[in-house]
Amino acid sequence: MRVGIVNDMPMAVEVLRRAIALEPGLDLAWVATNGQEAVDLCARDRPDVVLMDLIMPVMDGVEATRRIMAETPCAIVVVTADVARHTSRVFDAMGHGALDAADTPVIGGGDMRTAAAPLLRKIRNVGWLIGRYGKRPALTPLARPMQQADAKRLLVIGASAGGPPALAQLLKGIPPGFPAGIVLVQHVDASFAAGMADWLNEQAPLPVRLVREGEWPEPGQILLAGTGDHLHMLADGTLRYTETPKESLYRPSIDVFFHSVAQHWRGTAVGVLLTGMGQDGARGLKALRERGYLTIAQDQASSAVYGMPKAAAAMQAAVEISPLDQIAPRVIQAFA
Repeated sequence: MRVGIVNDMPMAVEVLRRAIALEPGLDLAWVATNGQEAVDLCARDRPDVVLMDLIMPVMDGVEATRRIMAETPCAIVVVTADVARHTSRVFDAMGHGALDAADTPVIGGGDMRTAAAPLLRKIRNVGWLIGRYGKRPALTPLARPMQQADAKRLLVIGASAGGPPALAQLLKGIPPGFPAGIVLVQHVDASFAAGMADWLNEQAPLPVRLVREGEWPEPGQILLAGTGDHLHMLADGTLRYTETPKESLYRPSIDVFFHSVAQHWRGTAVGVLLTGMGQDGARGLKALRERGYLTIAQDQASSAVYGMPKAAAAMQAAVEISPLDQIAPRVIQAFA
């Protein structure tokens, strides 16, 4: 894969050059020292993945991400000195289509390979996602579920690139007193999942927090998957984190969670799949539809990245395909 580096700090550029050199199959395409240069270089020589800093002169990384995804789309990973300090900007960049975020490797007196490992893992994941390494093995579907047994209500939502602002907009439309529990799975690194929960909590009328091991989804709160493991619903309806399946590209995987809900939930449910690159969530949404639940995929016009919803539409996993601003009213109607 050809990699573009966007960073105005020479030391950071050198560290990223050295990190790329450690991974067979990665080649440096070019280096840009600000967002405007990155936009221009992508237009002339589009790489497979861009490592985008956030704070730069002339044009920052958020605006550069927006411009690149609008004009010459390619995979973008935010790489900055301290992701946790810039949570809001990271979510802004993800809202425009950035796939992931990582801290710039810090060498100090340590080993370069160890320091670069988290970033290189994310770049490899991008490679699988855009098909540069072939296809990942499909997740094994769970057993066919039993019949609905009671009147509990559940709304499950999956999102990836472009997801944070899409989730914020959707959740703003869910009023206090909403009669269903809500569980979110967003492709987001565990290191800033808590920051995302806090950020969404400021946007939504209902409180948002991370899922706690062993709890049940209940009306009156919104739960966000928040570890490096997959979120899974067990037969008793409790939520657990699980390491398996290890072959899943994303952690947490939307497919894993949706499949577990299709298998184990004993009540009414609605599944929603929002903007994102790739196909995660599409098979899980189809499992929910086959269970008889209402399933909704975001439409192309309102999606920052029309990958996951497109895959869901192609395999007829979605009962309805809707603009983002119509999903909350439809969900409210479904649970009325």
